This record gives sequence, structure tokens and C-alpha cells, in this order.
Amino acid sequence: ELDCDWTKVKIEHSPIDPIYNNIASMVDGLPFHPDDHGSVKRSAQWMVGKLMREFGVMMTGGSASVKDLWSPMRDAGAMARASLLNAGAKRLGVDAAQCTIENGVISAGSKRISFGELVATINKEAAVNKEGASLTPASSWTFKDPTKYRLLGKPQSRIDSVAKTDGSAKFGIDSQPPGCLFAAVTMSPTLGGSVRKCDSSKSESMPGVKKVLTLAGTHGASGAVAIIADQYWRARKALSALVIEWDTGPAAALSSADIDSQFTKALDSGKEFDFFKQGDADKQLTAAARKIEAVYRAPYLAHAPMEPMNCTVHLRDGKAQVWVSTQVAGPARDAVAKVLNLASENVQVHVQYLGGGFGRRLDVDFIAQAALIARESGGAPVQTVWSREEDMRHDFYRPAAVSRFRAGFDATGKLQGWVNVSAGQAIQPQYLPRALGWPAAGPDKTTSEGSFDQPYEFEHARIGHVTLELPIPVGFWRAVGHSHQAFFKESFVDEAANEAKMDPVAFRASLLLKHPR
Repeated sequence: ELDCDWTKVKIEHSPIDPIYNNIASMVDGLPFHPDDHGSVKRSAQWMVGKLMREFGVMMTGGSASVKDLWSPMRDAGAMARASLLNAGAKRLGVDAAQCTIENGVISAGSKRISFGELVATINKEAAVNKEGASLTPASSWTFKDPTKYRLLGKPQSRIDSVAKTDGSAKFGIDSQPPGCLFAAVTMSPTLGGSVRKCDSSKSESMPGVKKVLTLAGTHGASGAVAIIADQYWRARKALSALVIEWDTGPAAALSSADIDSQFTKALDSGKEFDFFKQGDADKQLTAAARKIEAVYRAPYLAHAPMEPMNCTVHLRDGKAQVWVSTQVAGPARDAVAKVLNLASENVQVHVQYLGGGFGRRLDVDFIAQAALIARESGGAPVQTVWSREEDMRHDFYRPAAVSRFRAGFDATGKLQGWVNVSAGQAIQPQYLPRALGWPAAGPDKTTSEGSFDQPYEFEHARIGHVTLELPIPVGFWRAVGHSHQAFFKESFVDEAANEAKMDPVAFRASLLLKHPR
């Protein structure tokens, strides 16, 4: 929309502002089937969209960035273009209608002025007149005709490629303001545990150690002991000299076998919430001439981003500065403000590049923890870095799940009924309270997505999920439910195709007559 020179563009992280509230991921997260075009769905989406615009959260998640910010960014570009065009036309002494813009240059016949020259002139005049530079915002603007797009849909070089190749790109872990101290942490060996007592006498006498402190869990974190030192390695090394007695918490007695047993029993409980029903699948299965059944399992998975959890906080004079790789700038600010008892406007978040997010950096546990540690530094900035071991042991995991499929066929091999019930934890009831301070409400679509929201045109189908509560922290994951549920479902589609004695692609095509794409 701006018609600038792509090679002269640079990107800065935006400030925290409601205009960037993520609407699309919340609207898309409502538990409706894609083929549902009814008034209830439309009304719910409209209401959620309005609420998120006014009271929502600035978030990068749900693959929603382009879908979500296309309109405000397009407005910003078109409005800036019109503003520059009006100012440029005035400098050239012509009417704006006589001007064209290409690659950041305003032209009217033989007269030309670039965006850079125009802004430099405005700044120079402002300096002479001892007043702030200003570019009068256009009162109206129009969007470019899509047929005249030069960039969208065409290959472009990434703006950040060079910086990420030569090492000049700044990630969270690169943020080390002057006088920075470093903190290492060791957390409860069992999830949700806390520190009963800690003997830190040996650690406190080790080189470079400034302080040892005990931390209660906050925003979903387990209890921990942190050591602040003048170097990270010294802080990390001093952890090994601690003698800690832990209160193990509710997860201590839980085993993988226990969890799998609970999941399996849940499949037979009849307590599933049906996300999708079409026809009478159970009746068709009972009457089917041939039947097949399969059970699939998926384990808990840690995100394991390349850049481990880290956050740098500087608390001074009742204000905090935070340097962090995060997907949730607003909730990050709120978390720091809450644990430090500050007003949100007294917390400034400097968002850095993410060395991998995948949903892990939608949580703010490590940010709140870093703020509590920095509070004890005596006014120096502190960078808290988790080891890879702590990162793996204290993630918010992709939920484990068990899913059972049953399909029935008539004597000719035609699919008659499809029933799928899965069991596992739900993410939203955990995530919304701990990270956003919101109550959880309604069924969590992500528990069954990839299974219930598929396009296959089953004549008789029922797809549901049983949600269990366990003391295992779970969180959003790249593709969320699709990462296991779609795998389960497509695997069983192959098994159904085999039972129907059809090529698996042809079998799928026969179920997608109304969904050719």
C-alpha cells in the first residue's frame, strides 16, 4: 500500500497497543465445524471479535498474524501513502491528483521527490522553526487495486535474513544492558513442587555469587532456587553446591502407566463432549456387516525451542524494563507488573527476536520468575537463563492423548458409520487463568481439532473428547490438536480404505465430493 522501495524497508517491533489485539485466533478457536454457517456461529464469532478488540490480548499465535493484522497494516500503509503524497504534492507545487508514487518516489511530470528527501525537508524546517516535525495525517485514503500489487504473491527476499545470518540479529538471550548480572535456576524435580528448605552456605561463598534466593511458583511455574552472579557459568556452577529439600507436589506419585490407564478408562466412560454429530453413527455401527477398530496414543512433548527460556529485567526507581523473546507482549508486561506490584505503564517490554516459540512463549512463567529475581539484585539488571535440562523438565507440554476409532461397512465395503472418541487434557482451562488471568469457559476445541473439524462427508459420524484433569502442565503447541489428532484420523482413514479395498487417495476423494479443494 505504501509503494515504497522494498530494499529500503526495516522492521521494528510494535509497542503494546489494543490495535494489535489478536482477534482471529480467538474467533477461530470457537468450537464450531468449518461447514457450520449458521446464525449461532456467526453471532458467537461477532461477539468474540468485539470483545477481543476492546478487552483482548496482543498475541502472536494460532497462525493468525497475517489474517489478523492484514487490515490494520493495510490501513497504516494506505494512510501513510496518502499523507506523504499530499505533502509531496505541496512541495512540488502541483495537485495531488497529478502525482504518482513508485518505489518511494513521488513524481509529477519531470518533478520528483523521494520519501526520504520529503521527510528530511520537513525535519529541517521544524528544526529551524524550533518546533516538532510533523506530517499532517491524511483525512481519507483509498486502497490499491489488487491487480496493481507488486509485492504480494511474488518472491521477495526476507528483510531479516542478513541479520540472522551474520549474527547481528538480537534475540532475548543477547540482551545484556550495562552492569548486567546473571541468574541460573534449579526448579523442583517434580512438576508443581516447592522448596521446603535450602542450605545455600556453600554456594554463597563461591566466586562471583551475589545472592541466593528461594522462589515460590507463579504463573504456572514450579518452586525454585535462583543464584545471581557476575557470570552465568558461575551462577550455574553454584547451583550444584545447594542442598535442597523439596515438597514434591501432586505429580510425584503419577506415572505414565497411571495416566494411560486413566485415559483408556475415560474412553469407556460415556462422558465425552461430542464436537461433531451427523446421522446416527452408533446405530449404523451396530448394524454393520464388517467392523474395524483402532486405538492410537501420543505422548507428552516438550517444545524444546533452540533458544532456551530467558528474560532480562532491570528494576529501578519504581519502573521496570524487560528484554524478552515473547509471543505475548501485553501479558508479559502484566505479569511483571503483578509480581513487582507496579502499574502496567511503569513496565516497558522490549520484544526481541524469538529463537523458536512454537507456543511455548505464549506463557509468561519464566518472565514473572525473572522479574522476582531482578527485584533482589540491588538495582542491577539481571538476565535469567534456564538450562536445557530445566527447559525440558518444566515446559507446558503438548497434551498426551489416547484416541479410539471404530468404523462399520456394509457387505459391499461401503463405509456406514464412523465413531471417534479421544481422551486427554485440555489446554485452555490451564492456560487462560495462568497466563491471561481469564476464566476458562466452554469446551476446548483444541482437544479434538484435526479430528472433528475435518471435511470428510461422513453420512453417519460422531466425534467426541473426554477431558481429564491431571497435575501435568500443558500448553499450546504448533498446530495444537492437529499435531496428534489429524495424524490419528488420517491413519484410520488409511485403515478404512484398506478395509474397503480401495486406493487410499480414491477412498478420500469419495468422501470429499463437496470439498474439491
